[in-house]
Amino acid sequence: MYLNAAILTAVVLTGLAMWSPPALRSRPWRAMVTPLASIIGSGFLVLGPILNASYGAMAPLAMAALCTVAYLFGWAIRFNIAAIGDDARPRTRAEERLETLSSAVLGFAYMISVAYYLNLFGAFALSLTPAAADGRSARLLTTAVFAVILLVGWGRGFKALEAMEYFSVSLKLAIIMGLLVGMAAYFRDKVAAGGLVFTPPETTGWPAVALGFGLIVTVQGFETSRYLGESYTARTRIRSMRWAQWLSSGIYMAYIVLLAYTFARGEIALKETAIIDMMKVVAPILPLLLVAAALAAQFSAAVADTSGSGGLIAELSGHRLSTRQAYAVLTLVGVGLTWTANLFEIIAYASRAFAAYYALQAAVAALGARGAGRNGAMLGFAALALLGAAIVLAGKPVAG
Repeated sequence: MYLNAAILTAVVLTGLAMWSPPALRSRPWRAMVTPLASIIGSGFLVLGPILNASYGAMAPLAMAALCTVAYLFGWAIRFNIAAIGDDARPRTRAEERLETLSSAVLGFAYMISVAYYLNLFGAFALSLTPAAADGRSARLLTTAVFAVILLVGWGRGFKALEAMEYFSVSLKLAIIMGLLVGMAAYFRDKVAAGGLVFTPPETTGWPAVALGFGLIVTVQGFETSRYLGESYTARTRIRSMRWAQWLSSGIYMAYIVLLAYTFARGEIALKETAIIDMMKVVAPILPLLLVAAALAAQFSAAVADTSGSGGLIAELSGHRLSTRQAYAVLTLVGVGLTWTANLFEIIAYASRAFAAYYALQAAVAALGARGAGRNGAMLGFAALALLGAAIVLAGKPVAG
């Protein structure tokens, strides 16, 4: 009872802080919330059990590597934000072509990410019901939600649904803080009882690297700052993206450390909703809170990416495809993935798609740095472009 009360207190206090007048008035905070919520949204629900099962006691090292790679790709995107927002130097034709191609790739990546979000939605919606063991029921629910999103987008658009974004972000971050409080208490009890576990990694060498490549999407989302130019200055977007990546990295590292040394491999079966089973052990209230956070967060994220993808596809087609038709294409792709791939495979596909986008953005940054005479940065961005290409070619899904 004490732990449940402490968890609820953390959730309520975090929620109140996010809805306090100073937070609502703070433009840097509002600019930071969008990338922060994207980075620690879906990944928080699946990443812990995956890293624990595959890397064991080395899971924190794998998490640190993911955060570092994400931050380096963020460096390239921040450079491009500064170039577009503050640099009067005209862009070369090569830069413009790469920028257009990266927008097309991002639109495709959004299609896959919507499938990722809504398959998580379906799995978590049924996770506490007798249908949890029936994968077909989750797929049917996911398909139904795709239909709802298509009908809303085809009819009146997403403006009404987008209004829930800050609420869902607040709920998700508040529940994550409650989860960390619960896990910290559980970790403390394990330490007191001498019950910490140090499981050797199951995946090592190149397969471990390829698996890490396939998990990039779990720390993706920082690039959203790149597209908030109508609301925030380049300086604000750069600073808020950097802060969002720092804070999300700290949260992720705390989460993985608390989880990796308290749950032995095989103690909880690895599946889409394994975090629910783990949190049942920690505190009875956490599964209910996690399901609530998952449903709100995944639906709002799916709406945001559907809207973004539809707009990008319509623009890139020269409006030969309408936004409505783009929504239909996205729905067909998403439903196809839902019925032909499992969630872990969709995660790997999404990681490779976003890695392609990051590689192109790094290539744009390399050209920009060369034009600005910054040869050291140019070499760094070129190396990032090659890393992104390697992730596209070699990223592998976890064996669920």
